[in-house]
Amino acid sequence: MRRNVISCLVAVLLGLLAASAARASMIYVTSEGAGTIGEYTTSGATVNASLVSGLSYDPTGVAVSGSDLFVANWFTSTIGEYTTSGATVNASLISGLGNPYGVALSGSDLFVANNYTGVIGEYTTSGAIVNASLVTGLNDPTGIAVSGTDLFVTNYGTDTIGEYTTSGATVNTALISGLSSPWGIAVSGSDLFVANVAGAIGQYTTSGAMVNASLVSGLSGPYGIAVSGSDLFVTNEYTGTIGEYTTSGAAVNPTLISGLDVPLGIAIDQGPSASPEPGTLALLGLGLAGLGFYRRKRAR
Repeated sequence: MRRNVISCLVAVLLGLLAASAARASMIYVTSEGAGTIGEYTTSGATVNASLVSGLSYDPTGVAVSGSDLFVANWFTSTIGEYTTSGATVNASLISGLGNPYGVALSGSDLFVANNYTGVIGEYTTSGAIVNASLVTGLNDPTGIAVSGTDLFVTNYGTDTIGEYTTSGATVNTALISGLSSPWGIAVSGSDLFVANVAGAIGQYTTSGAMVNASLVSGLSGPYGIAVSGSDLFVTNEYTGTIGEYTTSGAAVNPTLISGLDVPLGIAIDQGPSASPEPGTLALLGLGLAGLGFYRRKRAR
């Protein structure tokens, strides 16, 4: 009897560990032509090509935080909120924007690049205005990335990347210049990866030094870019694909995902870390405590 109980407890604990490890990282991508948000695994499998549908023209940027997706809609000048299971939370969480393209998250704050008005606005993830004109005077801002207290913004109109603080102070309006129609931007540690619509991904340091201006080349309208570990995922608007490359520039799969309808924005839910998530850890702790109590009780 004791052996059977212990075996059951061990099986439950192993099951919890397996369930935690099985959670894969997910890719969320906006399809401008279809008015949808699609969900895919980082290995390229389709989870739901129309996870969110019926968006009103031009869903462009997307950001993910926990179980929430925040989507920039260029045509309606809104940010919509949805769950990662596809449910609508608030289709007009933030409205009255200036044709937003890029959206980035930092804690409970959303930073939005308004293309038409040349402004970066700051809002809470519940939709409250923090500062609708946090940064002004930009020229066609499209992509935005956050690293600590720094914002990095692509200016499509001037072929530059500007650096600002999350409180709105200017660090360098042309931290990086001489780009080729920069759009999407991603940050990883001290590296910036920039999608140039002209067909290349460039790599730079967060202090503005060039690492490789053509880290990945020969792309077809790369607009969105996201980084996950040592991998880059890039949307190609003209071919309707998402390509995967290493952060050192090697091709993993240039057509990892295909058949998309004008893919633009991309975000990755990083999934579990090397350790089980907190909820699983709590259950494991209870299970181990129970196992220890049972063993002590039987030993008396």
